[in-house]
Amino acid sequence: MPFFHAMGVTGASSEPIARYLQDRYFCILPTSTVYCEGQKYVSKLDEIRQVEDFLHRQGVERLAMVVASSIGADLAMAFLTQTKLPVEHAFFDGGQFAQIGKGTRRIMTPFLYFAIKSLYWSKGGTLKKILWCDDDSIKSYFIDAGKNLTYTNLRRQISDSLEDKPFPTLSKELQKHTYFEFGSIEDHFKYRQAVMEAYPCGHYPVFEGYDHMQYQIRDPKGFAEMLAHIAERDCMPELPFIRK
Repeated sequence: MPFFHAMGVTGASSEPIARYLQDRYFCILPTSTVYCEGQKYVSKLDEIRQVEDFLHRQGVERLAMVVASSIGADLAMAFLTQTKLPVEHAFFDGGQFAQIGKGTRRIMTPFLYFAIKSLYWSKGGTLKKILWCDDDSIKSYFIDAGKNLTYTNLRRQISDSLEDKPFPTLSKELQKHTYFEFGSIEDHFKYRQAVMEAYPCGHYPVFEGYDHMQYQIRDPKGFAEMLAHIAERDCMPELPFIRK
């Protein structure tokens, strides 16, 4: 079960969830090379190649689920369309499905760079002022990501992410086992309609009153149990905050 993490944090941000799944699933929490010391970001295809190579070396023959958060959705989509491993389910938490023009992405890069670096420089002191999350429980992962971030790596990542082009094609069968969840009060909720039109056979639960990725951050045990329920029963559990 690979977890594709959000922007500005490391793969370890999914560790609180993985702890509750590790007895049932082989979980991997890859950190994008954007946030790794001495590594060079090449492309999305290179990132997913590294993930798949690792899975093959571990003898993994199928994936119970692919989990992606925020901009991790962009990488997970590339993975789902390229991997030769059978994938049984996919879950997107607040997926960043923006389609942004090249010029706008170029302008965004310096702002994102200084936002993420400032979290490292201030030891998380700017968390409540910028980015998508002001929860202290994720602060340390922002700080770790900012430490090794370079402008060049971020620029390379943004240049081939969130591209202004049609979403990748997913088979109808995989769509039937894919869950695109959005919090009702998060900014990314505005992408939901476009995703529904692109993947009409998918599932689209709405977490009423929740902000971006808030459920997994504040209740990793509950989030893990939800993922296991989907993987094992092929449906969402009856959570009290799911919009009817």
